[in-house]
Amino acid sequence: MSTLLVSSKGQIVLPAALRRRLGMGPGARIEVLEEADGLKLRVVRSVATADVTGMAGMVKAPARGVPRRLEDFDPASLLTRSRRGKP
Repeated sequence: MSTLLVSSKGQIVLPAALRRRLGMGPGARIEVLEEADGLKLRVVRSVATADVTGMAGMVKAPARGVPRRLEDFDPASLLTRSRRGKP
């Protein structure tokens, strides 16, 4: 357990080993919860947002045979074909 010193500005410094272990860098946020027996510190992990349009074209499927048409995915035509015995 570490002992922290409060500065004249009310700031505390977490030991470097603890910051590294928790993956905290500059700008990291810590939530302070007041409990009956003291304070509880919790690292706030933010989820990075991603722009979906920036991901366009990342995954490419290999071309296999004949290009498919929209009708190939129509449920009614699939049922008709399966009843006729066509693949």
